[in-house]
Amino acid sequence: MGIEVANVTKQFGAFAALRDVSLRVKAGELIALLGPSGSGKTTLLRVIAGLEAPDSGSVLFEGEDATTRHVRDRRVGFVFQHYALFRHMTVFENVAFGLRVRPRRLRPTRADIRRRVMELLHLVQLEGFAKRYPSQLSGGQRQRVALARALAVEPKVLLLDEPFGALDAKVRQELRRWLRRLHEEIHVTSVFVTHDQDEALEVADRVVVMNTGQIEQIGTPEEVFRSPASAFVMNFLGTVNVFHRRVDSLTPGPDAIELQCPDELPAGSRPARIFVRPHHLEINAGPTGAPGLRGLVQYINAASPQVKVEVLSEFGEVLQIETSQDRYQELALQKGSEVFVTPKEMRVFFDDGHHGPSTPSTQLPDRMS
Repeated sequence: MGIEVANVTKQFGAFAALRDVSLRVKAGELIALLGPSGSGKTTLLRVIAGLEAPDSGSVLFEGEDATTRHVRDRRVGFVFQHYALFRHMTVFENVAFGLRVRPRRLRPTRADIRRRVMELLHLVQLEGFAKRYPSQLSGGQRQRVALARALAVEPKVLLLDEPFGALDAKVRQELRRWLRRLHEEIHVTSVFVTHDQDEALEVADRVVVMNTGQIEQIGTPEEVFRSPASAFVMNFLGTVNVFHRRVDSLTPGPDAIELQCPDELPAGSRPARIFVRPHHLEINAGPTGAPGLRGLVQYINAASPQVKVEVLSEFGEVLQIETSQDRYQELALQKGSEVFVTPKEMRVFFDDGHHGPSTPSTQLPDRMS
């Protein structure tokens, strides 16, 4: 089932939770609503579900206006962060609940309910846990039961609100991969809310980045990560180094960008922020002929495949850098080592909100001091 949100606005008193938001979700698509707390992502999910009524705008399912349709008539399955399982019921009874409470004329037979529940428990890899109670399950298992219960009523749309937020990091990673595989199998239109960038980029077909009640960007995980539409998206999606500099507005190309001393302001330049991801900063023992910055190593974390290094630049900026284990060993980096840091790729956003030039690795600036 396709979903269309058209010009939806929602106020809570003086707070604007959603401001003229429009979004289309294709049938069978898995969409992530990503953003910080207060960005409006959960409110948007609740408006789609029918748990909140918009002040203006509309919600359409398969082209039909569902804005005033009651939540029970929207054929929506909802999975919450904190499971919301019935503690006094077994796993089987929790999953069967939505089928048992249907009106008598729509209620499946007892045999059909049992068949459906056991199919779902097999789908979520819990077929041997039917007689257990929620207190006898791990957090990840409880969340899979909650998902099976939501799927039991054969929803047209599956909505998930921070489904893995209450779980530890390792379990979250496992459930992300599991959810992706599950979605590829059942293809139900799904929208999930998260503030975890890795989760959104790993699981979703498309990512909707939200901020202050508005949509900043919609795109595939690769599009929003590699081609951010705004400084907010660039800054929110992963770690970045930000240089506050001035860029020559008369020469809109990579040669206009300098990581020079901030006090040296060229005539005709515009204030801008230059963003560089940690893996786009290259460390060398000394100048290589390419533009760069001198600095001193302050901190090293080598306990992962990518070594994380903090360097204090000559202008007092702390640079976050990621390099390979081989490169780390080759340079014999230690705290206090003097290094030369060269950016391989940068993105520029002017402080007036406009995009600046992007410099991929093949177009480094000619001058940088």
